[in-house]
Amino acid sequence: MNALLWILQIALAFMYLAGGAYKLSKPDLLAKQVRGTVKASAWRLLGVIELLGGVLLVLPAALDRMPMLTPHAAALLTVETLLLAVIYARQSVKLVAANPLVWAAGMGVLTAFVAYGRYVLVPLV
Repeated sequence: MNALLWILQIALAFMYLAGGAYKLSKPDLLAKQVRGTVKASAWRLLGVIELLGGVLLVLPAALDRMPMLTPHAAALLTVETLLLAVIYARQSVKLVAANPLVWAAGMGVLTAFVAYGRYVLVPLV
């Protein structure tokens, strides 16, 4: 179980780092695509949250420094991602790979599993 959690943490960290960097670099484009429900400044804030969360998914546990930050970061990313899924669901509920709702919901479930796994199943402390 520990190996599975590490694999998920690393994969999710890369996904969140990439998504956060994209949200920080192109917030105006994202604001136009989602048709005004989220402003560019909010996209920047979400990008910062994803970048910080992506780092905290791996580094505290890997460095054995404050390892309880990992499940907390995963829980924060779960909430953030599922809120994004709700925003995306207002735009479209088509279950195709190009719809960001599919990716956000999937990543939200996986980060919830990591949060639960690191907090209850295989704690790092």
